[in-house]
Order: sequence, then structure tokens, then C-alpha cells
Amino acid sequence: MASQSVQIQDKVRRLLSRSNGKPVLRPNRPLSLKDSVANRKLTKEATCVTEMSLMMACWKQNNFVDDLCSSEVQSFFSCVKAAQAALKTKTTAVGQDTGHLPPKQATTLLKRFPNLRTEI
Repeated sequence: MASQSVQIQDKVRRLLSRSNGKPVLRPNRPLSLKDSVANRKLTKEATCVTEMSLMMACWKQNNFVDDLCSSEVQSFFSCVKAAQAALKTKTTAVGQDTGHLPPKQATTLLKRFPNLRTEI
């Protein structure tokens, strides 16, 4: 893995060098990483979609009478309860074992340990 990154760096260095006349690559921005990360919210995947669609299909067939669709409604609520419990346990472990950092924490670390601003 390390030798592959060295090979890539050598190739970029050759393409950017002026020893053979004009450089082949002419970057429009400096080839260095920023000291911040875009502050995007983490997207949450939809849960219990199949249970909700089954419940709504049952309601439509039975003219929106809850008594006739009690098993579908119950399965949807149990799925929601399980999803909320899983989300609660997941939020306590954010950034510890998942391998992903929230954008705010990544920006804090990048500002503490800034990247070199010189090109390769």
C-alpha cells in the first residue's frame, strides 16, 4: 500500500516537473488538502418502509379502518420502536468504533494538525 502511494507521488511529480519543458498537468488549485471538512449532516437511512407501506395498503383496502389493520399497525410500531432503540445505541458509539468522524470533529483535528501548504 505504501509503495503504491509512492509510485503515485512519483508519477504526479514527473507530470508536474518542468525538466521536460512545460508541465503536463497544470492544476488550477494547489495540490494540498484543506484544513477543514464540509459541514454536511449525516444522512439517515429510512427504516420500517416496508411495514409502513403494508400498513397503508391495508388501510386503503379497508377504507382506513384501524380495527381491520391492527396487525399491520402493530408490526409497524414494533419496527419503529426497534429502530429507535438501535439509533439510541448507535449514537452513543459515534466516532468510537465506526471508523467515521463527524465533520465538526474532523475539522477540529485538521486545524490542530494542519497539512503542509506546499505542492508535491
